[in-house]
Amino acid sequence: MTARQWSRDLAMGTKFAFTGGREGWIRVLLTGVGVGLGVALLLLTTAIPSAMQARSDREYSRTDLRMSSEVIPKADNTVLVGNVGSDFRGQDVRGRELEPEGLRAPLPPGLSEFPAPGEMFVSPALRKLLDSPDGKLLRERIPYRDTGTIGSIGLIGPAELAFYAGTDGLAARIGDSPVNRLDTFQGVDAPSEEMDPVLLLLVLVVFVVLLMPVGVFIAAAVRFGGERRDRRLAALRLVGADGRMTRRIAAGEALAGALLGLLFGTVFFLLGRQIAGTVELFGISVFPSYLDPTPALAALIALAVPAAAVAVTLFALRGVVIEPLGVVRTARPARRRLWWRLLLPLGGLALLAPMIGKGSENGDFNAYMVTGGVVLLLVGVTALLPWVVEAVVARLNSGPVSWQLAVRRLQLSSGTAARMVNGIAVAVAGAIAMQMLFAGVESDYTRATGQDVSRAQMEVTVPARIPLAKAAEELGATPGVRGTTAISSGTLGERRTDPERTATVTVGDCDALREVARLSSCRDGDVFAVRHAEYDTDTARLAKARTLYLDPGYSDSEKGAEVAWTVPRDLRKADTREDPTGWERGGFLITPGALPAKAAPAVTGLVYLRLDPSAPDAREHVLNIAARMDPYTQPMFYAASEQSGRFTSIRTGLFVGAACVLALIGASLLVSQLEQLRERRKLLSALVAFGTRRRTLSLSVLWQTAIPVALGLLLASAVGLTLGAVLLKMTGTSVAVDWPGVLSMAGIGAAVVLAVTALSVPPLLRLMRPDGLRTE
Repeated sequence: MTARQWSRDLAMGTKFAFTGGREGWIRVLLTGVGVGLGVALLLLTTAIPSAMQARSDREYSRTDLRMSSEVIPKADNTVLVGNVGSDFRGQDVRGRELEPEGLRAPLPPGLSEFPAPGEMFVSPALRKLLDSPDGKLLRERIPYRDTGTIGSIGLIGPAELAFYAGTDGLAARIGDSPVNRLDTFQGVDAPSEEMDPVLLLLVLVVFVVLLMPVGVFIAAAVRFGGERRDRRLAALRLVGADGRMTRRIAAGEALAGALLGLLFGTVFFLLGRQIAGTVELFGISVFPSYLDPTPALAALIALAVPAAAVAVTLFALRGVVIEPLGVVRTARPARRRLWWRLLLPLGGLALLAPMIGKGSENGDFNAYMVTGGVVLLLVGVTALLPWVVEAVVARLNSGPVSWQLAVRRLQLSSGTAARMVNGIAVAVAGAIAMQMLFAGVESDYTRATGQDVSRAQMEVTVPARIPLAKAAEELGATPGVRGTTAISSGTLGERRTDPERTATVTVGDCDALREVARLSSCRDGDVFAVRHAEYDTDTARLAKARTLYLDPGYSDSEKGAEVAWTVPRDLRKADTREDPTGWERGGFLITPGALPAKAAPAVTGLVYLRLDPSAPDAREHVLNIAARMDPYTQPMFYAASEQSGRFTSIRTGLFVGAACVLALIGASLLVSQLEQLRERRKLLSALVAFGTRRRTLSLSVLWQTAIPVALGLLLASAVGLTLGAVLLKMTGTSVAVDWPGVLSMAGIGAAVVLAVTALSVPPLLRLMRPDGLRTE
């Protein structure tokens, strides 16, 4: 067999695809659309790494945080930057105040000039929010006049909420943490951390699980219209072509559809890239320019898809006998063999088995073995499903007419039905495995904060210039606030400067002090020394001193701010208690009546807030009050636990990718369903002409979809649970099945199929007309 013969026959098949009349055009168009959808998603997937890198580069280009504590001296090329960022209904709002100190002060990316004091430049998404009724609460927090727009070069995504405001007088706050002096916005990246083996395993499996359904759909798309194509090939045998030549011609037709699919895929990708700029998924948005596929991966797709189309077609025709008088497929086919289909999942388990128990302490997992094992297990679903469908439908008989029509159709062409469901089955199997893996290792990347959210849900630091009692009263009157606890904190030392021993001092009324210590009795004017506090070794010794100093100075700080405080003789004892943040306070507790008036500026006030969970926007009202007191105040939100940022990012990436794959599943299934209906147009018309009710035919089509889907979901659940259990064993985690999660994954897959079936009903009704029997 020469390369010349191959190229000649493939070219002939390609020509037949485009010159075969209306039927040929419809088939190649359906194939092109199906392949194109898969190619588009592959291109989008290969563009994800470059998109994440582009977001990181944008973030780096506008960095205004400095790792060094040394203050840059004022110069003609410096700018003062204050962080006035906030949070609005779970979304970050990036806000900065700017004050240029010279003509050569650096501009943040995205700005053409500095905003004047009281004015601001905003991102398009923030302007849209502020102009909408939903942004009314946020508008109260941003008291600047909108005079310009931040360019896209200064944003990490089109949906980012950001603003730059002009101000003056920032130099007085240069020592505060939210105010920095900069001479460039090219900051430093956070120190990179090595990703542990389990997180690397998560990333690897996520990519395999998301890409496998795409490959399955592309393989199924190149086989659209297989029965009509085989009848055309019989005509070629009649005019002298041998069996091998007809198979190569058939591969050429598939190649034509794949090439057209590459073209469609490029168009779909370009359209999807533009649409991506208007969509935000799980808090992530990207500019279209971010989605730039790696040239090497794009070239691999361009070569792999046509090659796969040829290989799949030749494999599909291996058991089809094409003779001059017809195709020997209408006879009952030989029963499918099970043994070789079991080898695929068993081979996958054999590749994964050596890594069981490896965990995160024994180095990285072998990427090739992980990829190969997961791929073989998921491909095993596509190999086993046709056998399962054939074995089950062969035993289905009696029932209503619609059931019998569906069962008989499945008995004659169970392979076609299985191909339609393969993609959804692979996707569900992968989703179940990933859900088990994420649920199993989640506790390893989640830590308890120690914060008691039953006692407080927020904390607001009060500026020294605002009386603490007044701030607590104002915050307590805020809509959605049930109660407040106000305390002040400072440091006591035995010397005015550079003390060797220090202790915390907490100031508050008796009710407030009971939130941080256990008091037998209390009245205004009392002073307590806390005992048994963890890591507190100095309080007992300092309690014996006659005079201590609040806010003692240090060699590198301003002198003269310390305040002398005489330790009372009737000092009482108190036992420690965790405050709402989970911290055991030691040191001294002072009621307001025992604190000298001149010592008030030496302590920092804060207010714990208890919120009404049923009150809408309680957090937003508190943030507005806090911003009115001081725009640089950063209120804290309490949570019982917090999760690793990398783990959360990987899981978010899985959700975004799964959403795209589900969209592909729905679109591809719809195309496949329409192709199947087109194949059966004359049969449906004949049944209607003989008096079959449309309701019966519609139900038969529903049964033809429901039976393979049910079997596919059961098989997918079994394979997904197996793969999930093996992956958990590999990470050294005990195996536990989250049945609600498993059922939800299967339910999502079934819902997609039901939606596609519902969308195919209108074309089905149009096809069920007697005039469909007309022919030329």
